[in-house]
Amino acid sequence: MSINLQTLQFQNLRTDLPEFRAGDTVRVNYKIVEGDKERIQPFQGVVIQVRGAGVSTMFTVRKLSGTVAVERIFPMHSPRIASLEVMRRGLVRRARIFYMRDLTGKASRIKDRSTRDNKKT
Repeated sequence: MSINLQTLQFQNLRTDLPEFRAGDTVRVNYKIVEGDKERIQPFQGVVIQVRGAGVSTMFTVRKLSGTVAVERIFPMHSPRIASLEVMRRGLVRRARIFYMRDLTGKASRIKDRSTRDNKKT
């Protein structure tokens, strides 16, 4: 009885995470192991890219911690992600918003996607 690689990967996909894309502000509750203890650390920021497919999907979240920007890459289907909440849906025209790295202050704001939908009706 042999199990092929695709079947094994399909079994490890997570279905409990909400749909999100670049420009959205998310809060990732990530499990951190320190010695024999485990705690959950929230990381809230803007998704600047989603890449990969299947089990190897990764997403990068960027947040400002004081005046220093911190970027962190999370594997989408990792068991270490306790939960993921979409705080705000952003309106951007690109799949990878690396231009955010060069923007500061008011210029780095992203419009809300829901306000655009309300204006059309």
